[in-house]
Amino acid sequence: MITSKLSTKAQTTIPQPIRAALQLQEGDELVYEIEGQRVILTKARQVREGDDPFRAFSEWDSAADRKAYGKL
Repeated sequence: MITSKLSTKAQTTIPQPIRAALQLQEGDELVYEIEGQRVILTKARQVREGDDPFRAFSEWDSAADRKAYGKL
């Protein structure tokens, strides 16, 4: 098990084995997912040119929406 301590400013250092496993570099963004009493830490996906800027609007991502607005 790998551990780290929380500072008085609620900050922590991500241990080197975790940084290596996620291939983290300075400036990378992290995603935290809470599942009950667990937190899943992952490296955020890099946005590439051509990515859908509306992917965050999942409520508008039904098959009907894609059919109606797919060619705009």
